[in-house]
Amino acid sequence: MLPCVLFAVCALSTCQVHGFTLRGEEEESNQDVLGTDLLQRSLHPPFHCPDMSPSPTVPTSVEYVKAADVKVIAALGDSLTTAIGANGSTILSIPFEFRQVSWSIGGYGTYQNVITLANIFKLFNPRLLGPSPRMTMHGQPTTVNETGFNFAVTGHNTLNVSDQIGHMINTFKTYPGLNFHEDWKVVTMLIGMNDICDYCKNKTLFSPDSFIHHMTEALDMMMNELPRTIVNVVQILSMKPLREVQKPTLGCLLQKSFCSCLIQPEENSPELKELVDINYEFQRRLKELLHSDRFFKKDFAVVLQPFLETAGPPRLPDGTFDLSFFTADCFHFRVKGHEEMAKGLWNNMFQPEQEKEMIKTFSEPVELICPPKEHPYIYTKPRHVSSAPKHFSMTLIFHVSVFVLFNLL
Repeated sequence: MLPCVLFAVCALSTCQVHGFTLRGEEEESNQDVLGTDLLQRSLHPPFHCPDMSPSPTVPTSVEYVKAADVKVIAALGDSLTTAIGANGSTILSIPFEFRQVSWSIGGYGTYQNVITLANIFKLFNPRLLGPSPRMTMHGQPTTVNETGFNFAVTGHNTLNVSDQIGHMINTFKTYPGLNFHEDWKVVTMLIGMNDICDYCKNKTLFSPDSFIHHMTEALDMMMNELPRTIVNVVQILSMKPLREVQKPTLGCLLQKSFCSCLIQPEENSPELKELVDINYEFQRRLKELLHSDRFFKKDFAVVLQPFLETAGPPRLPDGTFDLSFFTADCFHFRVKGHEEMAKGLWNNMFQPEQEKEMIKTFSEPVELICPPKEHPYIYTKPRHVSSAPKHFSMTLIFHVSVFVLFNLL
């Protein structure tokens, strides 16, 4: 709640915070609260692929789902998925959730207006259900007509994500035009970074063990209750570089309130080293959980999408941070950051497990790929599961053939 309090008290007047004198975000507070990112942008060039058609019949196996077969898109997570402040450059935008431009679910305009995963899927299926149509206000009640199927909640930790899933399942079952049992669904989940931000406040509640427990519980819930679903679990990023995103504004100083465990420790301190180790352990344990067939069956799959795992922060040619990627709080992404995430996720969906590309740095734009001609389906089956049945079948055929031939002779 601190950002909202400071917004009310300081946004339109001179403030002193931690020794800095600030005048309404440096005289910019009279700008349009909706931001100018989309208004100032030129259209993206069209994106076309050789094959953008659905399967001849609705697939029954999760291994053979093309992009155009997907009828429903949804998202789970925290403020990165609610896209808080994403379409604004001043502190006035921070209380607003710009869900319509969120990387995984935003439905503003078309792909040429803003690149989101939903807008890419809309090129393959213009009747896609679920893209978020508009912005919401943090902390205020919302309806599905405002959020679309973006069930993320700003501030949520992993321990809260099962509540989001329950809301999603109930919505799917009753939403007009959605066939709960027949429609193929893509759900994207990115959660856990608030756990790291809060780790020093409760090292048991926000431990790697707790993180994996709640992730397992959440994924089991979806596997047991959601038919015909592909779940993208996006690997959390390395958060330490965010400490370097700084400028002497009220927005940047708010970092200390909502991610104090990361921002407040001194450089090279034991506290910071512990947090960096915890961040790595979250990544390692999530990879360990999902690199198996634990969450795979005929009409359901969970896939770890690792494009963020080693992503470096955006930098200018002189090596300093490119602050145009960040909102006024110096922590969340603006639209251009969301677009790179959307492209990274889309590409990972059409790359096999051992060939998924990582974003090296947000400074280098991701080039969007088309589904490969030789495998036009979303990759869902774990590698070791894919190869084992083929090996078994060929071995069995060989031995049976030898046996039959021997007896004939």
